[in-house]
Amino acid sequence: MDIRLKRAYTAPSPADGYRILVERLWPRGLTKARLAIDLWLKEIAPSPELRKWFAHDPAKWTEFIERYRLELDQNRVVVDELKRITEQHDVVTFVYAASDTERNSARLLKDYIEESPS
Repeated sequence: MDIRLKRAYTAPSPADGYRILVERLWPRGLTKARLAIDLWLKEIAPSPELRKWFAHDPAKWTEFIERYRLELDQNRVVVDELKRITEQHDVVTFVYAASDTERNSARLLKDYIEESPS
C-alpha cells in the first residue's frame, strides 16, 4: 500500500494513482476536471464541528490529532471502506486543500490508515 498526499491546487499526475478527495468541503475555485479525483470520500474528513474548532491553528494541533483519531475510531465503516480501497490500488493519493502541508487532516488520515491492522 503506497499512500501519497497532494494538495488539491497542485496539478494531478498519472503517478498519483487512485485520487481520493479527503475533504468535507470542495476546494475553492477548482472544477471537477481540474481536480481529477476518482472518489470524494467526505465522510472520512473531520466533522464540521472539529474542523471549525481547529481552524488550522497550530496551537491546537496536538489536541486536533487526538480528537480526529477519536472520530476515526468511531467511524469504522468509512475507515474500513478506505482501507479496502487502498489495498485494491498500488498507489492512492489523498487530495487535500489545506495550505499547511505538515499539519492537516490528510496527513493524520494517512498515518492512521497505515498504522491500522489489516
